[in-house]
Amino acid sequence: MDNWDEIRTAYQVARAGTVSGAADALGVHHATVIRHIDALETRLGVKLFQRHARGYTATEAGMDLLQVAQATDDQFTQLAGRIKGQGAGVSGDLVVTSLGAVSRLLTPSLAAFQAQNPDIRVRFLTGDRLFRLEYGEAHVAIRAGATPDQPDNVVQPFSTMKVHLVASDAYIAKHGMPENEADLQNHWFVSHDNDKSRAPFNQWLRQTVSADRIVFRVTETRNVADAVVAGAGIGFVSEFEMIEQAGLHEVIPCRADWEAPLWLVTHVDLHRTPKVQAVLAHLKSFAKDRQ
Repeated sequence: MDNWDEIRTAYQVARAGTVSGAADALGVHHATVIRHIDALETRLGVKLFQRHARGYTATEAGMDLLQVAQATDDQFTQLAGRIKGQGAGVSGDLVVTSLGAVSRLLTPSLAAFQAQNPDIRVRFLTGDRLFRLEYGEAHVAIRAGATPDQPDNVVQPFSTMKVHLVASDAYIAKHGMPENEADLQNHWFVSHDNDKSRAPFNQWLRQTVSADRIVFRVTETRNVADAVVAGAGIGFVSEFEMIEQAGLHEVIPCRADWEAPLWLVTHVDLHRTPKVQAVLAHLKSFAKDRQ
């Protein structure tokens, strides 16, 4: 096909369902959209859309074209992300993603890296979402748990996320301290709201106490510490929070099966760029100094 503008227009009409929506997305007049659709249908000799009072609905042929255009659009997005990361120097945006639970570990290191490289703008994105490195959504991902196995990614060991099961002064004053592991079933807990969380310590807690004993739930692991400090229940906190937060007491000794390995993950297309190599070296040095 020798006219990408017409295909792109049809793609936007299929997505928006209306001529006006496609026109807004493309920044053109609605008459241009109609002209492109008519020309493309004439060239292909098939109707791509059913016209009705509420807008345009793609026909079977239109859906076929939408799938091809979607793949092409994704490829352009992927290419743009890669190009942005291929600068010759250590400058521009640096996008790092991780679980919020390791923010206290990573933030000081990333802040130091930015201070050493003032032309860098750090974007530190935390949460449970798995950012797609192959589409250029991030330069570096720090992931926890089993070794990441997505294709075309370079995976390197980084550190270990250690956690402690703790109770606060406020909780102990009201409910007392568990006598041993068996006594945990008689106490109240704070945990993640997602019962399918793959974090080893969350899985252990669900196997150890009944669901009715988890009385305070949060969507972000890092918010557990806030609830624990407030006395809402016993919960897992990171090693950093255990050290920094006053008034937290370890309930039972830390277990090895609660720990989760952390991995540095980059896409093969960006792995060797100066910016990515610089931040990887910095993060590895930081992790080594902590050992």
